[in-house]
Amino acid sequence: MLKSIRHTAVVAIAAPTTFLCFVAEAVNAAVFRLEEASIAKINQAFDSGALTSEELVQLYLNRIATYDDAGPMINSVLALNPNALETARELDIERQLYGARSPLHGIPILLKDNHDTSGIPTTGGSDALRGSLPPDDAYVVQKFREAGAIILGKAEMDEFAISGSGYSSIGGATLNPYNFNRSTGGSSGGTGAAIAANFAVFGTGSDTGGSIRTPCSFQALACIRPTRGLVSLDGIIPFVLSRDMIGPMARNLTDAATALSVMVEFDPNNPSFQTPIAAPDVELDKFYTDYTQFLDKGALKGSRLGVLRNYLGIDNGIDPEITQITEDALDLMRGLGATTVDVAFDTDFLALTSSLYGTAIPVEQEKYLEEYLATLDSEYPKTIEELIAVLETPEIAESDTPSIVLGTLRQSATTLGITDPNYVNVAEFLTPFVRNTLLDTLNSLDLDAFVFPTLNTFARPLRGTIDPTFESFPGSPPARPVELSSSTGFPDITVPAGFGSTNLPVTLSFTGRPYDESTLLGLAYAFEQATMERRPSLLVPALPGEVIEYESVPEPGLVPALLLLGSSMLSIQVARRRNQKTQVEAVLPGLVTKTALVNVHSETVTRSVDV
Repeated sequence: MLKSIRHTAVVAIAAPTTFLCFVAEAVNAAVFRLEEASIAKINQAFDSGALTSEELVQLYLNRIATYDDAGPMINSVLALNPNALETARELDIERQLYGARSPLHGIPILLKDNHDTSGIPTTGGSDALRGSLPPDDAYVVQKFREAGAIILGKAEMDEFAISGSGYSSIGGATLNPYNFNRSTGGSSGGTGAAIAANFAVFGTGSDTGGSIRTPCSFQALACIRPTRGLVSLDGIIPFVLSRDMIGPMARNLTDAATALSVMVEFDPNNPSFQTPIAAPDVELDKFYTDYTQFLDKGALKGSRLGVLRNYLGIDNGIDPEITQITEDALDLMRGLGATTVDVAFDTDFLALTSSLYGTAIPVEQEKYLEEYLATLDSEYPKTIEELIAVLETPEIAESDTPSIVLGTLRQSATTLGITDPNYVNVAEFLTPFVRNTLLDTLNSLDLDAFVFPTLNTFARPLRGTIDPTFESFPGSPPARPVELSSSTGFPDITVPAGFGSTNLPVTLSFTGRPYDESTLLGLAYAFEQATMERRPSLLVPALPGEVIEYESVPEPGLVPALLLLGSSMLSIQVARRRNQKTQVEAVLPGLVTKTALVNVHSETVTRSVDV
């Protein structure tokens, strides 16, 4: 095959100008740009020999050093893996010897700091757990390693995923790459900022009440909160276990689906199945190994979408720009063949949906967080009371980054536990009622999904910061839109929808039936590809060395066509030279020399890869 490719290039030297143009399209100078680089583009550069995983890791480390640790000090990466470069070198050798394990082979990723990661501290964003090394990897972390992904480091997060402010006692505040006066959102704001600023290929977040979707909305990311139970929570520091879920946060939906494909596997020991508030019924036939198969540009044609009118309009406290961006998106989707159906839930129903959160927090945090603390070394607190005592010590309380979650922790310390009558009511009656109401609405209106703006606001100002460009509007719906998924365990996919006048992003959410990620991915992808609204921040531009030009290799299926066309054109050229009766075979040796000269010249202006 390699000889065939080389001879294809040889024929191009002898062929007429029209054929040279054809080959220029097939074998041309490709360009790799680190900024917004996708998994597919990185693998293309890997396969061409233009880039190694070790080089890729170094490029991301350079960006982290320039923009996260210095410059604007975005402060999104809490800890780096000291073995990242060594691991990358080993994976490069493995690729050369045996090929890639998966599309994630040699891909650097960041994990939210509540994912247990062997060899790297896992603190949950709390100074009380500073330096804590977990006994082993979380279930999904091990799956990432097996797929060949490189754990580049741990991303900042709100302390124990509580506050939603983009701040922790161990790291302080994380800045939004699109506006350094604005919050990243919580509690996965560190991951959101890091991926938006191009510090890794993708990252992971956890979501209890919108903690994946809020930072994704504030930073124009494509993210997935899967069905509760689809991805194992083993080794994840819990907040409210019956609502917790982890998922991928990426710059495009294809990367998010690729990451989800690695994360998904049925785990009978998944803590999601162990709470009194039951997860949706398991559908084992919907645990897919490849979620990219559902990315369908034509998925909106013939679809039926329920537009949640509770989350549009200034009367509901929604920023008018967000409403307009959403209405424009709905027009576009209708133009692509979707039918939209207006849906408005009763105010009392939404208020009930919202109330479930507050009832579950103190009960589940005490029980399940203490179960996690019991797995740590003896030097770390083992109860909520001990945790509070550590956070109240002068070393933390009087530091530059004191804890701001003590109120929630104190409330958890006084709970009646899972026998609390209010909690039992939520587990046995109210949660099933909310879940069934949403399902009945989807089924009775024959809807494929609900669609709505993920949030009612653009990124909010940082804690303690006044930003005169921020506008808030009175009133709000009785439940945040993200609650529909959080309170039921239904899947939710978030995708960029546009930018407002202050150059801050907006996302749409697609929420649907349990284990129906396949449908939601198709709908969200069709919208993403029709709009391509994601764009990088101008405040963290590309650095020198992040653009690599190289000679691309033609697609394998193109080689026979090039050979056939090249032979035909060469025959015509020979026939025209009536005085030259030389056979085609006699022509080729001289052409090889010309090809070599062309490649040498190419190396003086670009990074040339011998095919």
